[in-house]
Amino acid sequence: MQCNLLGYFTSEAIAVIALARRTPLVWPPMTKKLGWGILSTGRIAGVFAQGLARATNSRLVAVGSRTPEAAAKFAAAFGHPRAHGSYAALLADPEVEAVYIAVPHPAHVEWAIRAAEAGKHILCEKPIGLNYAEAMVMAEAARANNVLLTEAFMYRCHPQTAKVVELVKSGAIGEVRLVQATFGFNAPFSADSRLWANALGGGGILDVGCYAVSFSRLIAGAMSGAPFLDPVSVTGAGQLHPESGVDVVAAATLKFANGLVAQVATSVGLSQDNSARIYGTAGMIVVPSPWIPPSEGGEAKFFLHKDGKVEEITVKTAENLYGLEADAVAAALARGEREVSAMSVADTLGNMAALDAWRAAIGLTYEAEKPEKFLTTHSRRPLARRAGAAIPTGTIPHLAKPVSRLIMGCDNTVTMPYSAAMWDDYFSRGGNAFDTAHVYWDGLQEKLLGQWIKNRGLREEVAVIVKGAHTPWCTPEWLTKQLHESLGRLQTTYADIYMLHRDNLEVPVGEFVEVLNAHVQAGRIRAFGGSNWTLARVAAANRYAARKGLQGFSVVSNNFSLARMVDPVWAGCIAASDKESRRWLKKHQLPLLAWSSQARGFFTDRAGRDKLGDEQLTRCWYADDNFARRERAIELAKKKGVPPIAIAAAYVLAQPFPTFALIGPRVIGETVSSLVCLGVTLTPKEVAWLNLERARP
Repeated sequence: MQCNLLGYFTSEAIAVIALARRTPLVWPPMTKKLGWGILSTGRIAGVFAQGLARATNSRLVAVGSRTPEAAAKFAAAFGHPRAHGSYAALLADPEVEAVYIAVPHPAHVEWAIRAAEAGKHILCEKPIGLNYAEAMVMAEAARANNVLLTEAFMYRCHPQTAKVVELVKSGAIGEVRLVQATFGFNAPFSADSRLWANALGGGGILDVGCYAVSFSRLIAGAMSGAPFLDPVSVTGAGQLHPESGVDVVAAATLKFANGLVAQVATSVGLSQDNSARIYGTAGMIVVPSPWIPPSEGGEAKFFLHKDGKVEEITVKTAENLYGLEADAVAAALARGEREVSAMSVADTLGNMAALDAWRAAIGLTYEAEKPEKFLTTHSRRPLARRAGAAIPTGTIPHLAKPVSRLIMGCDNTVTMPYSAAMWDDYFSRGGNAFDTAHVYWDGLQEKLLGQWIKNRGLREEVAVIVKGAHTPWCTPEWLTKQLHESLGRLQTTYADIYMLHRDNLEVPVGEFVEVLNAHVQAGRIRAFGGSNWTLARVAAANRYAARKGLQGFSVVSNNFSLARMVDPVWAGCIAASDKESRRWLKKHQLPLLAWSSQARGFFTDRAGRDKLGDEQLTRCWYADDNFARRERAIELAKKKGVPPIAIAAAYVLAQPFPTFALIGPRVIGETVSSLVCLGVTLTPKEVAWLNLERARP
């Protein structure tokens, strides 16, 4: 089965959350050992504690458990560090500088967030969470609190892995075409076992399949001279347990843009050889023990097959495998970094995206991830506004609620954990307006948004924009049919703002006004308007409404940005960025909901006269006058100390008529960067200069 989820975790989006540049694993001398706390006292916590006892630059200072008795027992077994009877007490310990999170992975996100807020650096046991969304939330918490975050793939810190990568990069086996990696074991079924429990994220893909995916992405990157590479597609098959629903055995094929194909397999109900093979045009590398290579003086051996000969390559280290991992964290912190080069944050995010795609391919969604079951925020706290949340609001005629001037576009999320991560964060920062449409993902976006609003109990606190009657269904009859469908999907009785998604010039404008007013009278719509309507048709609609004593269009939603839309992004798209449209909007003071308000990334590093890889960006925005605007935005951004995209967004909000910018962030980091524009004030002279309408102010 093919899974297309990867398209929503683009390399550009993932890069937004990367916390620091990757650097070679070169450790400087350290004058002080890093003080560690271990959160949880299970089996893997004990393995890590043993590693800390053998580490060079790390030491165990405290342990936290859910009970004082368990903490005391663990402490007695591992050198008598301080024993805390709760995880919160461990995080409050001032001597704990870094925390190893060893609870079951469904609890990782809660305690990683709490650790970040406590100012503790974080090594989180793999997998970092249940899904990409949890990893993204953890990454943002680490960034916001300036702490290190890394996922505990200890094999990435072993010199055997570095040697394998070195051989691939050197071309020792020619061009790599295929990777095969397996990690599986046969554990008897037990409903009480973490490995088989749905509530604990059981199954093979997350528990050990993550290693095989991580290795494949590492080799794909080495082949291209990069730290890692994300697959462009993931196909897979698997067997789910009839009682718990978790994967008993699963296999996947990953395809990469550089031509590499990876075959990975995992299991919790079947023993496998747990090896890795790398096939190239001039030979192959066989790694018998890639995941837990020998350490502490043991010899890790792998084999290079080339020219009919087999060379045994031995890699030896005196360090403990888990001690290497702990010291990698210590070394990164000594360099002032906030991630470990062996497993960067962007690498982790890409791995989780691939694991999500693998699970989707075999139909594995955990019960806790289902829309109706996702009742709490990722932090496991009630959703609330942050202190100082300050997204400004504006007013829309005929709508009593205020509307955030940055409106969250809901057109790109496909799971509830991902949607909730984005929407919880936006709401917490002061946002209250959500834009969706009947056609988005065949109604999935409306269903997810409606369930999220219900789960959070926010219907009267948020403004929901519903769009319908898109071509070829732009008629009064289809408007009514789709409105009822949209309200049902959204689980609400009314739309705060209803937008005709397109216009149909064959329908007299009065017919649209009449049916929209009928829905207003029935309580199904508060305010309404048109998306991709010419201003002339909007004016005609409002003249008709005035003559009939009816409610008119309260708003229009066309493209509006500092960059001129050279070619419509989609068929039927209309822009209002030209001088005549701006003059009309200023005269009538009709609120504008600006879509593609940042010109699809034209004011970021993705654009440039020599950057032609993005067909839509090139076709729709590349023109000499737009590049001139871009150059001015860059110049003004340097003067004001903000990114150029913040200048472009501030331009939209600085118009002499009411404007609201629709934003479509793919990751939380993009939401954060979008908010920078709110701190930018542009004078009328600067606005005119940016738009090439006057000389330098």
